[in-house]
Amino acid sequence: MNGLGLGALTLDWPAVASFLYSPLISPFFAIVNTFVGYAFVVYAAIPIAYWGFNVYGANKFPIFSSDLFTAQGQQYNISAIVNDKFEIDLAKYHDQGRINMSMFFALTYGFGFATIASTITHVVCFYGSEIMERYRASTKGKEDIHTKLMKNYKDIPSWWFYLLLGVTLVASLMMCIFLNDQIQMPWWGLVFASALAFIFTLPISIITATTNQVNISSNFCIKRNNLI
Repeated sequence: MNGLGLGALTLDWPAVASFLYSPLISPFFAIVNTFVGYAFVVYAAIPIAYWGFNVYGANKFPIFSSDLFTAQGQQYNISAIVNDKFEIDLAKYHDQGRINMSMFFALTYGFGFATIASTITHVVCFYGSEIMERYRASTKGKEDIHTKLMKNYKDIPSWWFYLLLGVTLVASLMMCIFLNDQIQMPWWGLVFASALAFIFTLPISIITATTNQVNISSNFCIKRNNLI
């Protein structure tokens, strides 16, 4: 349950498809790239950090676990450090000690943030000139083949998207301001998150279109934070 699964080899199709969904719809280079990264993290970085250097006292915790632990290796009692409003009680937090994660989740967190940042640099280095070329072509009215094909379909008015964006943003801001005790997010946090979504939309879309793979790291971080 808490190992690396070195002997878990199978040709069962559901297990194969669970790696990167169906390998029949993903480019070969994307599958190999993901496998190399997975093998490096699981079979090299994690064992070296766990057994080789005992990073952050990793031997006190399981090598692979989604649980949170105290410095002594016991499971962390999260309910003991939050009050009735589901807010952290810093005094009780300092009494119980800081939260510790297994080596797997600690490293995947770090690599996850690194890959999110590298998404922008990758797109700038490999697709930056093409993006600028397409942008200049759009301002001059030059149409590519995709634009010509899409003209066969009736366009949805642009004002509909702007209206939907405005309504959802205003509603979200009102919830953050007037229901702050339940939402627990300041209004500027929502604005910052919206700006991040706007910045990463193009880079992630390009990577998804060329590799048929979503940004796994960002999804992992979001799911992990929701779990905590």
